[in-house]
Amino acid sequence: MKTNKLTAVIPVRKGSQRVKNKNLKPFANTTLLDIKIETLKKVAGLDEIVVTSDSDKMLDIARKHNVTAHRREDYYASSEVNNSDFMVNLTTAVDSEYIMYSPCTSPLLSSETISECVSRFRNGARNIVTVTSQKHHMWLDGKPLNYNPSDAPNSQDLPDIYSVNYGCCIISCEDLHEFRNVVTDEPTFHVTNEVESIDIDTEFDFMIAEHIWRTYGK
Repeated sequence: MKTNKLTAVIPVRKGSQRVKNKNLKPFANTTLLDIKIETLKKVAGLDEIVVTSDSDKMLDIARKHNVTAHRREDYYASSEVNNSDFMVNLTTAVDSEYIMYSPCTSPLLSSETISECVSRFRNGARNIVTVTSQKHHMWLDGKPLNYNPSDAPNSQDLPDIYSVNYGCCIISCEDLHEFRNVVTDEPTFHVTNEVESIDIDTEFDFMIAEHIWRTYGK
């Protein structure tokens, strides 16, 4: 293992459950995988970019962009594997002390924001995790989570509740094995704006992200 090396890992697979072939599906005259690779190539402080996949087409795209192509075992690219085992397996794709989890499903996350995450990590943060601030009146298990209904504040005055959007997560491989997740018990949150926080999980998400990309020339 090469010490102090930071490798960005892009995990992609043949199938996707909610958006069919989303990583290779035409997206504004390109693909989500092409976008992610090109974005990461502009990031300051990265030592290597790895595409790990069970798909020959996706590995060929990696080679086209002159980044490392890693063949992932079929089981770890299937819907049968649980999230923790999937996360830990990411370390088999790298030869480095640190790893950046960088999925294709956040195409609007900019290279500048990712570079800021790298800088914060290099300057002492143990674990960087991109999150979205949620300013909504929320309930859980039949009870209000973040406000008193009888004295409800305006939404902008609600306390911040953060949801992990997984656009960029940086962690040591050692911690990833210990916590079996790219989020430790002491994460440093990097809050992303509403656009950069978009995570493509449904066809609707795909349409919204593509519209923004086309409209604003991402």
